[in-house]
Amino acid sequence: MDERWKTNPGCVYNVSYQIIWCTKYRRKLLLGEVEERLRSLLIEKATANGWDIPELEIMPDHVHLFVKATPSDSIAHITSQLKGYTSFSLRNEFPHLKQRVPTLWTRSYYVETIGHISEKTILKYIEDQKKK
Repeated sequence: MDERWKTNPGCVYNVSYQIIWCTKYRRKLLLGEVEERLRSLLIEKATANGWDIPELEIMPDHVHLFVKATPSDSIAHITSQLKGYTSFSLRNEFPHLKQRVPTLWTRSYYVETIGHISEKTILKYIEDQKKK
């Protein structure tokens, strides 16, 4: 079977998301030791939950993630876990963050599903089903 697919007892799947979120007020807080620690915390939390992060980029005021999850993990849950865990940990480890912003992250985030097959291909496949 192709490596991009995973299986569980009742499903074959390839569930991937691009997630982006920003620091509160777009403050440039994710630098140096904070950036390094954030990277390790994200990987730690993802691993603990059975998610994979094949790609991760931390900018001074926002985070880009490519996350592979299971079909039973909602994107809201994944994002909540990653943002909550990292905010709590970083604000405890780096007290200056508490002085700069009331919370580390904004409440919002951007998400896009990522697939191997394009939307156009899927639409055409479904449309062509009755023609067979």
